[in-house]
Amino acid sequence: MTGKVLNYYAGGNTGRGFYNLFDSNLKGLDRLYILKGGPGTGKSSLMKRLAAEWGEKGYSIELIHCSSDNNSIDGVIIPSLKVGVVDGTAPHVIEPLAPGAIEEYINLGRAWNSAYLMQHKEEIVDIQKEISGKFQSAYDSFSQGLREHDDLEEIYIKEMNFEKANQLTMELVDKIFSDHIGDKEAIVRDRFLGAATPKGAVDFIANLTEGLTKRYFIKGRAGTGKSTLLKKIAAVSEERGFDTEIYHCGFDPHSLDMVIIRELGVAIFDSTDPHEYFPDREGDEIVDLYLAAVTPGTDEKYAIEIKDVHKRYKDKMKEGTAYLAQAKALHDELEKYYIEAMDYSIVEEIYEEINAGIQMLE
Repeated sequence: MTGKVLNYYAGGNTGRGFYNLFDSNLKGLDRLYILKGGPGTGKSSLMKRLAAEWGEKGYSIELIHCSSDNNSIDGVIIPSLKVGVVDGTAPHVIEPLAPGAIEEYINLGRAWNSAYLMQHKEEIVDIQKEISGKFQSAYDSFSQGLREHDDLEEIYIKEMNFEKANQLTMELVDKIFSDHIGDKEAIVRDRFLGAATPKGAVDFIANLTEGLTKRYFIKGRAGTGKSTLLKKIAAVSEERGFDTEIYHCGFDPHSLDMVIIRELGVAIFDSTDPHEYFPDREGDEIVDLYLAAVTPGTDEKYAIEIKDVHKRYKDKMKEGTAYLAQAKALHDELEKYYIEAMDYSIVEEIYEEINAGIQMLE
């Protein structure tokens, strides 16, 4: 039987620059292979192949997706074997805990023709600089979008009844946890459920919440306390000893978009644009902070102002996405040089080495 696959991001292109959440997802592994090498050297393909092979053996797999390339992954983890393989190149540099004992560096650069790459050094350096510039432009756009979003939040914050919001949060905590208390120290994983990518906003909510018996869809507006509610639930979950998956906002990583407590079969998530969903199965429930805690008629009262700020915010998001797409196009150009320089028979040998190492952990 094929194992289950869990999809998420551990790095994101955000309004605060590139944000790295790899560390908490790699904690507890007994073996970690860190791949080094340039674009086009086969890192993602190698990891996808490992994921497919071990998934077919019945092992559950975690796929860490790449926010800068919709067709690539940044890592694969086999939780039951406590082993992972990750792309350790910038911008998600992995800091080893115990080099040699846990982490092993794998250099795919041993498979390339250095003489060929040196012949094209100037072109490679120029493209790399262009790519860096495009990413910085994207981050600048997202940062401006974040400021516009803050303006949107201010409209609703001044119409919020925080006492009612807190009361709703406490009621939800009671619903979720009742008298449940864990009997161990909680394991907490920080992740992204989605990301800003060259193809726009992407999320894995359906995959991440598959099989859970209870899903709370948090509705509201910017500034109505959705993230605060999620942070309180995450804190209670950790305090009570339940393993907790904390999913940060791919736009503002200081905010949260979802909390999953698998031991209780529960997910609580921000179900608003750009990841707006509605109940479609038994156990789904809407929790609406706008209806519960915002002055009635606020949307209508500030309609013109909200529309104006929302448009500015959306424009900046589109602008940032366009820069990411340009960076991806340049990255594809860069890959051509490395693909031409690669001896993929050596990459095959590297694959077999890693696969044999994983087999030793069975």
